[in-house]
Amino acid sequence: MRPYNHKPVLLAEVLAALQPAPGQSYLDATLGGGGHAAALLKALQPNGKLLGLDADPNAIQAATAYFQTFGPEEISPNSYTLCQTNFQHLTKWAKAQEFELFDGILFDLGVSSPQLDTPERGFAFRTDGPLDMRLDPTSDFTAADLLATWDEKKLADTIYLYGEERKSRQIARRIVERRQRQPIETTTDLANLVAQVLPQSFKARAKIHPATRTFQALRIAVNQELERLERALPQAVALLRPGGKLAVISFHSLEDRIVKLFFRAESGYGGNEASDQPLRLRILTKKPIQPQAEEIQANPRSRSAKLRVAERICAEN
Repeated sequence: MRPYNHKPVLLAEVLAALQPAPGQSYLDATLGGGGHAAALLKALQPNGKLLGLDADPNAIQAATAYFQTFGPEEISPNSYTLCQTNFQHLTKWAKAQEFELFDGILFDLGVSSPQLDTPERGFAFRTDGPLDMRLDPTSDFTAADLLATWDEKKLADTIYLYGEERKSRQIARRIVERRQRQPIETTTDLANLVAQVLPQSFKARAKIHPATRTFQALRIAVNQELERLERALPQAVALLRPGGKLAVISFHSLEDRIVKLFFRAESGYGGNEASDQPLRLRILTKKPIQPQAEEIQANPRSRSAKLRVAERICAEN
């Protein structure tokens, strides 16, 4: 396994928002390399517990190895349970591991630096690799499968909706034309194809690679990221004890919009006061918390991060 070097984004802000304390129970729904989880575990000692979930088995291995670098007085080997699963199943796994309610839950959405920097995972186009893009490498459906089987309209709609790419129809048409002659199988192959579609005027003024939005769209579609987030958020609220806090870090507007609208609906912001459903959340961040300049300089990939936090205010009926 490659070294899993990952800097936790907005770490100080997450700890300040969640306020973990000794003896509490926490859920890290997106474990990654364990950076956020390790800081939480230190604050939960002694007697605190953490459940960590991640769809990527490499992340589970990396986090386990990272926790073992700390002494038992910092992170007790008995204080954490790690499971390979997507967070859409968090209720099932919390019950299976005998966690009832949590004092805090964290989601750090998107793709980690180790995943982006591993060419064979196929998330990035800076280096050549297979068109994979699976967060869970044991799942069956890859980006190459998507490009080979989806029709032109579905491809165009996906690239437009998930990538917010204005040239989605031209890109989809070029993909279909190309695959009739030869399969699209590598990241650089796709990136070059997309770059050929976009006009030179766009490329000259753009701050990102021409294929960035298309790659984002395909990754989201392959992993059903938005649908799974929509399924996971209500489960997370139900698993919070009153006073418990839910923190979500997102990295693009589609994720952030889902989180923002969910928090508003659960808090009564925007007209839900008249609903028959009890309000379950109090929003603690009127505007999302974003990284300071120092963090962005040290970790440029943090620049688009947004942290939203809410507090559970009532129990289920």
